[in-house]
Amino acid sequence: AEISRDYDDLDTPLILLSVLKGSVSFATDLSRSLTIPVNFDYVACSSYGQATVTSGHVQLLKDLSMDVAGRHVLMVEDIIDTGLTTSFLFEHVQRHAPASVKLSVLLNKQERRVKPVPIAYKGFDIPNEFVVGYGLDFNELYRNLTAVHVLEKSPSPSAGASGRGKETP
Repeated sequence: AEISRDYDDLDTPLILLSVLKGSVSFATDLSRSLTIPVNFDYVACSSYGQATVTSGHVQLLKDLSMDVAGRHVLMVEDIIDTGLTTSFLFEHVQRHAPASVKLSVLLNKQERRVKPVPIAYKGFDIPNEFVVGYGLDFNELYRNLTAVHVLEKSPSPSAGASGRGKETP
């Protein structure tokens, strides 16, 4: 309701910019709760690879498809951890001259923050644990879970080649 109120006087639809792949579930549910017209666009970055800790190097994998110049953009993130990826994307979108860009995030992991990010709309603050489900993944697994779970590692010898133990939500 707050987002709809904040953007209820726009001449053009609000652009919901979903950060792939993790924010798709949240962005979809968020859009269904809005009472204003929206357009969807998607961007994708990577800074994790196959690890549970960010590499610190952000790579743009998919750029904007829409012209955002002069438009209002709401970036939709699943989780903000160090802030490196979100900050990179926020600055990237700003270079395309939108009328405004704000950030909506489902999960905020503040204690890992390295780079500040301007969160306008926040779902939940969470502790420093690796979470999966509701779009969040580990090695492309668990995105389809309907809730968010902490990923636990067990010292199972059935871990396979990684040797990191069997990961289970």
